[in-house]
Amino acid sequence: MMRKVAMLMLVLLLACSVVLFAGGKQEGAEAEGNKVLRIITWSGYAPQVLIDKFTEETGIQVEVTLSNNEEMISKLRATRGAGFDLAQPSQDRISSVVEQYQLYQPIDYSQIDEDQIDPSLLKAVKKNTMVEGDSYGVPHVYGTSGLIVNKAKAPGVTDYTDLLDPKYKGRVSYRLKRPTLIAMGFAHGYDPFELYNDRDGYQAFLDDISKKLIEAKPVVHSYWANGDQLLEAMRAEEVWAAMAWEQAGWKLHEENENIDYLAPESGALAWVDTFTIPAKSENVSGAYEWINFVLRPENAAVFTNAEKYGTASKDAVQFLDADTKANFERGLPPEVLAEIHWYPPVPPGLEEMEGKVLDKIKAAN
Repeated sequence: MMRKVAMLMLVLLLACSVVLFAGGKQEGAEAEGNKVLRIITWSGYAPQVLIDKFTEETGIQVEVTLSNNEEMISKLRATRGAGFDLAQPSQDRISSVVEQYQLYQPIDYSQIDEDQIDPSLLKAVKKNTMVEGDSYGVPHVYGTSGLIVNKAKAPGVTDYTDLLDPKYKGRVSYRLKRPTLIAMGFAHGYDPFELYNDRDGYQAFLDDISKKLIEAKPVVHSYWANGDQLLEAMRAEEVWAAMAWEQAGWKLHEENENIDYLAPESGALAWVDTFTIPAKSENVSGAYEWINFVLRPENAAVFTNAEKYGTASKDAVQFLDADTKANFERGLPPEVLAEIHWYPPVPPGLEEMEGKVLDKIKAAN
């Protein structure tokens, strides 16, 4: 009898050992998996110096795949949201992807250090990435389009409407692209983004702006098609005022202090690239650690000093190189960011409407 009891106890002990071993092996595998963070992002968004610093602080290795909006969506669709722990699409490429393919998971903002983030930018991204009450993005990198002005030649230019003023005949330039239509809309009292879901209202706005742009064609020196073309025209002082990006304005300012980027009175336009967490991320905790790490002011400044784009880190300006800091303090201080129009997702069909209007403007005499 005693021998049977002893044998039974031995069997139970062995069974417990197997369970504990299996559990420990599984926990070890999870811990091992969490030592890697797989990011799919744009070139320059994950500098090696920050990767090394993050790994030193957390023990997490970072694997980076460079991509763009279209490729991110394609790769995540192929795996139904697996294969990466963190992705960085533009904010206007998120909500429709969530609605159609469920590629991302809602952001748990309780794990985000929101005190580090510019509040107007955070509010905009939460709104523009919302699906059924949940938001799916955290802002990271932004870029703006506003005015580049030669203040010695055109000191009166303060808004997009001035690019239509006959007194600057032959001295202004802008692209015949949708941002120009939207910018002119804001400058003329419209809110194009609020009209996105009102097709008749949006068409009326487009018709009005196209009429104004056609009437002002004699004012235009050229419709620039690439940045180098615009830079050369402004260096030669053939163009005195233009609609373009801040980086172009700041580059010209280095060469000629009279030329600079200016946020228009009606508000600059801006795009935002975000942080999102794929639906089947295997290292969600590591993704949140990376987001908070990258948005830490001194770390965000590393990116901006190298790439010259702003980030959502509201205090990063204090850690910028002197020249880069001066650019942001002149052109994009907090009060300007608070008035920026952040691009929301574009409903289907709107770009076709805009394309017809742009063709009409181009063809007009």
